[in-house]
Formats: sequence, C-alpha cells, structure tokens
Amino acid sequence: MIVVTFFTHHAAQMTHKMLVSSGVDSKMSPVPRALSSSCGSCVFAQCDSINEELLDEDFEAVYSFDGKNYIKILSNE
Repeated sequence: MIVVTFFTHHAAQMTHKMLVSSGVDSKMSPVPRALSSSCGSCVFAQCDSINEELLDEDFEAVYSFDGKNYIKILSNE
C-alpha cells in the first residue's frame, strides 16, 4: 500500500481523482499520527508503486506502508 501526504487539501483531492480515473483503488483519509502533513489529508492507494505523473505537484511525500511501518520512498521538497 502507498500513502501520499500533501501540502494542500486540494492537492489531495486532485491526486485522489487522478488515481481513481486511472483505475487505482484509493481513498482520502486523515493523515495517520505516525506521519506529519501540512494539510492533514492523505491518500491511501492499493498499489506497490505509484506513477509520479498521477500526483498533484503539491504532494509532500510518498510512503510505502506494510500494515505496521511507513517508509518514505519519495519526497517533494
């Protein structure tokens, strides 16, 4: 599973829309306590990797989640 955090709520909405329209099972959610985010919203996607072209430019970070641990795999700084 992939978790994407964002700088803005709008970016989370746009990324979620792009993922769904591309056939990726995903949902918006509050950011888990173990992670930090500027806007408080994240997107959980049922996939092992993510196409960066589907991410809004205001994404903050992408994490891999194994059900217990979050591992940062991409950062947008």
